[in-house]
Amino acid sequence: MLKINNLHASVEDKSILKGINLEVKPGEVHAIMGPNGSGKSTLASVIAGKEEYEVDKGEILFEDEDIDELGAEERAHKGIFLSFQYPIEIPGVSVTNFMKTAINETRKAKGMEDMPANEMLKMIREKSELLDIDRKFLSRSLNQGFSGGEKKRNEIFQMAMLEPKLAILDETDSGLDIDALRIVANGVNKLKSKDNAVIVITHYQRLLDHIVPDFVHVLHDGKIVKSGGKELAHELEAKGYDWIKEGVGA
Repeated sequence: MLKINNLHASVEDKSILKGINLEVKPGEVHAIMGPNGSGKSTLASVIAGKEEYEVDKGEILFEDEDIDELGAEERAHKGIFLSFQYPIEIPGVSVTNFMKTAINETRKAKGMEDMPANEMLKMIREKSELLDIDRKFLSRSLNQGFSGGEKKRNEIFQMAMLEPKLAILDETDSGLDIDALRIVANGVNKLKSKDNAVIVITHYQRLLDHIVPDFVHVLHDGKIVKSGGKELAHELEAKGYDWIKEGVGA
C-alpha cells in the first residue's frame, strides 16, 4: 500500500528526514516512536503532502503510484488521512456540515455525484453510534470549545466517515487522560480492517497498550534506526531512548 524508499526531506532548508525506508501493507498497524526532534511529525506531514515540506530525494509510492507531485488534497482523495496533533477550530461550521463537504469533495474528485442526504444521515448515525458519540456533539462548531479528548474523538469520527485506506495518527495521545485515550483507541480498533492500514506516531508506549501494533519503528535523527514487534515499545518504555542513541553512535 505505502512504500517509502530512501526519503530525504527538509523544511526551510533544514534537513529533517535523512533516508527513510518503510513499507506498510493493508491490514497492518505500524507505530513510529522516537524522541522530540527525531522527525516523526515531519514524516507524517511529508506522506500527507503538506506543502511547507520539501522532498529532496527518494520516493513515496501509494498503491504503486508515485505521489510526490500530488498536493495534500489529492492525496486525501486517494485515501490518505492525517489526524493533526493540534486540530484547528472552525467557528460557525458544524461537525456534520464539515463532514458532508469533505465526503462530497472526495466523491467529486472521483467523478461521483454528491452522496444522497438520506444515505449521508444514515452513515453519520451509524458511525457516531460505533464511536459512542452523542448526536448533540455533531451540531457543535468544529472543534470550537472542545476539550482535548473531544477534538481527538472528532478526528476519529472524521476518519470513520472518510474510510481512508491509510490513516496516520500524529500524536493522537497528546494531552489525553486515560479515559479519553481509551475512547480514541477503541474507535481506531473498530475501524481497522484487512483493507486499510494505520500509522501511529507517539512518544509513549501507553497508547500501544490499546492500539496494538504489528511493527514498531524507532526514529532518531531523521532515520529509522531500529524496527521490531510490539515488545520493542515495552523495551523503550523501560529503557528510554538513550540506549538506542548509544547503539547508533557506536
